[in-house]
Parts: sequence; structure tokens; C-alpha cells
Amino acid sequence: ISADWLKSLEVASSTGDATSFVSHFLSDGWFRDLLCFSWNFRTLSGLEKIRGFLSEVVDGKPRLEHSGLRDFKLDDHTANAPSPLQMPGLQGIKGVQGAFTFIITKPAALGRGFFRLKQDADGKWKALTLFTNMQDLVGHEESSADQHGLYEGRKMTWEEDVDARFRAIEANPTVLIVGGGQAGLMSAARLRRLGIRALVIEKNARVGDSWRQRYPNLTLHTPTYHNSMLYSPYPTTFPEYIPKGKLANFLDSYAVDQELCIWLSSSIASTPVYDPPSARWTVEIQHGDQKVFLKPKHLVLAAGHGSPRIPTWNGMDEFQGALYHSDFHKDAEQFRGKRVVVVGAGNASADICEDFVAHGATEVTMVQRNATCVVSSTTAEKSFKSPFPDGTPVEELDFLTNSMPMAFILQLKISGGTQHTKMLDKELHDGLRKVGFNLTWELSPGRTSAFGFVLETSDILKHHTVLDVGCGKLIVEGRVKIKQGQDISHLDKDGIIFKDGSKLSADVIVLATGYEPIMKTMRALLGNEITDQLPPEVWGLDSEGELNQTYRPSGHRGLWFATGTFGISRFFSKHLVGYLPLSVYTS
Repeated sequence: ISADWLKSLEVASSTGDATSFVSHFLSDGWFRDLLCFSWNFRTLSGLEKIRGFLSEVVDGKPRLEHSGLRDFKLDDHTANAPSPLQMPGLQGIKGVQGAFTFIITKPAALGRGFFRLKQDADGKWKALTLFTNMQDLVGHEESSADQHGLYEGRKMTWEEDVDARFRAIEANPTVLIVGGGQAGLMSAARLRRLGIRALVIEKNARVGDSWRQRYPNLTLHTPTYHNSMLYSPYPTTFPEYIPKGKLANFLDSYAVDQELCIWLSSSIASTPVYDPPSARWTVEIQHGDQKVFLKPKHLVLAAGHGSPRIPTWNGMDEFQGALYHSDFHKDAEQFRGKRVVVVGAGNASADICEDFVAHGATEVTMVQRNATCVVSSTTAEKSFKSPFPDGTPVEELDFLTNSMPMAFILQLKISGGTQHTKMLDKELHDGLRKVGFNLTWELSPGRTSAFGFVLETSDILKHHTVLDVGCGKLIVEGRVKIKQGQDISHLDKDGIIFKDGSKLSADVIVLATGYEPIMKTMRALLGNEITDQLPPEVWGLDSEGELNQTYRPSGHRGLWFATGTFGISRFFSKHLVGYLPLSVYTS
């Protein structure tokens, strides 16, 4: 089935016949393309939109003919080889799925795709989803060779080679990466494999401090396998959920192992200036106690989420207890025996409430201002479980995951997937409701999806989601109380007063109120002139279900945003660096 369908699709592609190509889809089929047919990320649903995209004229030819995809071959020798398709928890979606490889004529590149086939009403096999993905530009493939084996004539040691490469990078970096977290490090590791000079600047004194400095009981809320770093899986001795300190230390060692050139205790000192004729930035760096000017071609902003969102209420300066944002929560033990109020009902709030309970706070209350999506870690593990045998490279899982259009995933959740997830957590949800905790799975009225809370919102809405690792039980048992349904009016010297006149007395108030949108933080860094040229959002999903300006053209030449989860950074860092060898830019 797979071979026949793929052979027919190749004929349509090689002849540039858009009508024939589109006839290989179901009437409600989906097409996701990453850089094979355009220098951008596109997701299209329905035959007319797919045909319209492939028929657009590029350099005097229809897009399908211009790109010239050819030499389609089933990918029989990887974990994504053709196999039966059955989507768990959903009714009626059965068929055949599998990966394939192909060649792109313009630009000269290698591609890999993935199809999910289902029979239509006439029994013909058609694509429910088709994914096409540029893997490598010809001549700019990632190098996997050991560069530090035996040197010819023993003219250079490994230490000398690394030192020479670092000096070349520092003297003239092609790419300047701002931020040494997981996104910045993986982007730098990709660039090194391409032989592109990349310098990372990190404001903290050590790589990993952005994790190391967070609240004490933080662990990753998703399994280790999903949070692997590019080229360097975690040791098999690591726990299933990695503590933040252990993760921070691994990132530090990763930077060394991947031989990344990093300036620590360094930050941008003034607004970067872009010169169009030379296609270079002028960036002033505060590097320790020195000022350094660099002129990179590309500026990659991988500085993570926005700055802490700190609400302002009257009376905040009158409160006589401790008041701070969750980013600055360091020591619950000092508040043993105290009354604690945590404003917010997301992951950080849940973790910090657990921390206070564990360290003997007299009373812990969570203020829930908005309904929250709650999924237990047990249920989440079932979703995150890899369909592949142990030892399968995580890149195969990344490819399978991203072959599914994000908007299509949301549609599946709306049509029954979310209901299936809710049933798995029925006992937890019933218990939460009984004590007044407000639950939701709606992004907006009628649009239901737990998955979408992570991706569809510009500030990641961490304060509206909980991947529960224990706080839910504390809430059900009454050890963490809930104040819900009333907005905060103001603070006085010993607590919070709500708009209905009720009051919560407190010795400690923690604001687990999330973060500002990335663009608000970027405006302070880039200035108004550059920021005003950019789209209003970074992160979240655009109208087609693709990530807004993330690992793709930003709206300004030579400026890129790299942010997101470990999995997103692992996969899309390849597309980011794919733009750079040819300095491609599409507004």
C-alpha cells in the first residue's frame, strides 16, 4: 500500500502536476511543509488550500514544479519504517503510516517525509496527513566525523585545535547567540557541526544557572527521554524526572563536551544596530568587566521566557510580611510555622505549595484567579511514552511527533482525545472540584485541548496549566487550601483583601503569576525601531498552527528567536541553522 501510494505521488511531483499531487489526499487531509516548498513553515488543511499553495508561482514556475521533489524512497531501515496506523483513544483512525526520503531540486537539498494513509469512502488509500521536511542543504550537511582523532603529522593537539577554533570564533563570530540555556546550547551545537562560527553569551556565571537558581524542589515535569539534549542523551542512571540542579550540571558539562564557545557573565550592553549594506549587526557586549564590540551576521535570541510578571495592587508596599515572585523562591524552611498564600494556580504555584507543606508551613493557600488545566503525571506519561523500543534515537521520536500538524493535533483533541485524557484523571478531577478548584480544557469556548495550552498562547500560560506531580493530592486532602472565584482588591499590612470583602491573612505571599510576553522583554533589548518591524508575538501558534517567529524568519533580516521545550529546541534548531549557510531570508 505504502509503496504504490508513494510511487504515484512521486510521479505527480516529478511532473509538477499539482492537481494529481493533491488527489493523493483525503478531502479533509493535512499537509505540513518545513522548508521544502518555501523558506518558511506551512500547514494547510483541505484540498483547495493545498492546491493553491503548490500552484503559486515562484521564479516563473508553479511551486511544486519549482521545488522539484523527486527520487521518493520508503525509509525501510529506521524506526519510522512503514507500519500500521492506529491512534489510541480515538475512534475510526486506522491505516498505514511511514517515513520516506526524497531529493529537492531547488534548492539542492535532501528531504525526509512522513505519511499517514487512510481509505476514503471508495476504498482508495489517501493521505490523512503528509509531512515534508528539509533535512540538509547539499554541501552544508552536518558533520558527524571525529575531528579530534589522530592529526596528520601530529602538528596539533586537541587542546590546541579547540583553542584555535575558539580564538577564531571570538575574533569574528558569524552567529551571536544570546542565552546559554537548552535552546541556545543546542543551536550552537548544530552550528558547530556545520562549521559555522557561533559565539554564545550567557548572563550568568555558570552554564545551567538559569535552572540552578530556580526554586529548590523543581524537577522537569516530563520524562527524561523527552528532555534529551541534542547529540548527547542523559546517562541511563538519571532519574525519570530530572531535578533542576542535576539538569544544570549536565548543561554545564554539555557545553564542554560539545566544545561550545561561551562567554559567561556577559550580556548585550546597548541596543544592537543592523547595517543592511553589509548585512551585519554591531553589538556591544559587556563581557565581565570589559566592553567588546562584535559584528555578527546573525543574532539569535535564545534568552528563554519573558521577565517575571508582577501584578500591581494597592497596598503592596504596606504588607509587612515577605512578598516575592516565584522566580525568587529559594528557601521554604525559613517560613516554617508561617501562613503562606501563593497567588496563581500553575506548575510553579503547585510546586511551591508542595515545598511549603513539606517544610512545615502552618497554612498554605493557593489563590486561583483563572480556571486551570490539570493533567496528572501518570496520565501524561502514557501520552509521552515512546512507541519505539528502548535505545531508539530520540531524533526518530522528534520526527514522528513533528510529522503531525499541530493544528491537526488540536482538532483530534477537540473531537475526543481530550475527553479520553480527562477520563484517565477522573478521580483526581472529582476530588479537586469538591474542594472548589476550577478546572478547564478550553483554549476558548468550544476549543478544547490540554495540549494547546502549552503551544497556542504567547506567554506559554504556565500559570494556567498543571502537570500534577503531587500538589493535586494535597489540595484534595485539604493540606493546600483553595481561594477561588474572587479577584484581588488590594493588600494591607497583614494580608490580601478580595473584591468581595473577604481577606486572607498571611506572613508570606508568593506571586506565581507567570511571565511577560517575550516581545515585551525583547523590546527592552532591541529597542523600538527594530521591535516595531517584527510581528507582535513570539511563541504561540499562528493561524496555520505553526510556531510564531520561532526557529523561522522573524520579520527582520539576520534576527532569529530560539525558544521552547527541549523537544522543540532539539528538532527546530536544525531548521534554524538550515537558513544560515545561504543567509536566506523571507519576510
